[in-house]
Amino acid sequence: MNAKAAISKEIFAPHDERMLGAVQVKRRTKKKIPFLATGGQGEYLTYICLSVTNKKPAQASITKVKQFEGSTSFVRRTQWMLEQLRQVNGIDPNRDSPEFDLLFENAFDQWVANTASEKCTFFQVLHHTCQRYLTDKKPEFINCQSKIMGGNSILHSAADSVTSAVQKASQALNERGERLGRAEEKTEELKNSAQQFAETAHKVRFQQDM
Repeated sequence: MNAKAAISKEIFAPHDERMLGAVQVKRRTKKKIPFLATGGQGEYLTYICLSVTNKKPAQASITKVKQFEGSTSFVRRTQWMLEQLRQVNGIDPNRDSPEFDLLFENAFDQWVANTASEKCTFFQVLHHTCQRYLTDKKPEFINCQSKIMGGNSILHSAADSVTSAVQKASQALNERGERLGRAEEKTEELKNSAQQFAETAHKVRFQQDM
């Protein structure tokens, strides 16, 4: 089981939540800590996860999850409701970049994703989730590549194209079926006419012979 699947099973499933996406990150700038806590847990991996509750009305949230060195388990840290997200900054709209910023009502974090591709996938899911679950306060997406913002519309366009093609093919088959049906009816009519003509001719000939 990979890390993201394990996070979904260990962190979100027990709370009746469904994880929609996750991205492994590191801080772009080191967070300033005024003092060193005693008994620190050492190095760790950080994941930014997007989830939604299974109960209605569904509520989406963003959660920071950590896995400390030497441990196979994951720990839920800070969690924000999706409504608290104010801005998503993709840093550079002209190239694939792993850097991004998230601005919440009460927090601001600067991250570097594990890969630019992983960031792109997470952003597409995040953008789609915001459009689906937020009605009023949608966050601002800035400095994002068009494929991030248009990922879902591209999928919808492709689906629409497939649907249209299926409908056209179905219509063509129906029309062909109707034409074949009319041809069969015409053939049957001609066959009946020929049979009647043959019977009539036979009767006429029989009468002449008599």
